[in-house]
Amino acid sequence: DFLFFWGAVFLITTTLVAFLKKENQELIPAKEETKGITDTYRLLFSIIKMPAVLTFCLLILTSKVGFSAADAVTGLKLVEEGVPKEHLALLAVPMVPLQIILPLVISKYTAGPQPLNTFYKAMPYRLLLGLEFAFLVWWAPKVKHEGGFPIYYYAVVVLSYALHQITLYSMYVAIMAFNAKVSDPLIGGTYMTLLNTVSNLGGNWPSTVALWLVDPLTVKECAGAQGHTCATAEATEV
Repeated sequence: DFLFFWGAVFLITTTLVAFLKKENQELIPAKEETKGITDTYRLLFSIIKMPAVLTFCLLILTSKVGFSAADAVTGLKLVEEGVPKEHLALLAVPMVPLQIILPLVISKYTAGPQPLNTFYKAMPYRLLLGLEFAFLVWWAPKVKHEGGFPIYYYAVVVLSYALHQITLYSMYVAIMAFNAKVSDPLIGGTYMTLLNTVSNLGGNWPSTVALWLVDPLTVKECAGAQGHTCATAEATEV
């Protein structure tokens, strides 16, 4: 119902914009960015062939490898260790105001001539939080009791998630600020879209690989089955 309602609102508002909003004919740009899809892709290839852009793309494509497993797998492993899904979902609620405030605070530090400094400073802390998340997963079965998990465990999880959000948004806002700063104003839309797309890919492919590697890298023991390992899905089923 929630998705249906907002889907309807989205369709109605965008349709109204399409029919009721008129372009201002007086403000015609001196030079259009591109004249069509072919020109746009030609422009993108000419941008990406620039040595500085190529180096930067390689950097943002690989910069998130170090914390991809912690980001993608921690929640799943906590559920596997017995933390209820609904409790994890509730723990996300306190993060919402933090996620609203953080970009406003961090933008003050990324508005200067070197916005990537914030990115570099946040990275080691985010890597350390990966170890913290591993500790939370290891700690979960130790503190679990018949009634579930103690309040102090959830408090530590919330605090860890909050610190993680600070490092995550520091890196995110810094990259966005840098992309905006280096993009050529004449082709700003195309330039920004290219860099932001590469940045999004840099966050998605390591998470996909991390999820794919969970089973091969997880050590399992079979109880009551001599000579059998549970290394594969088939063996676990047997």
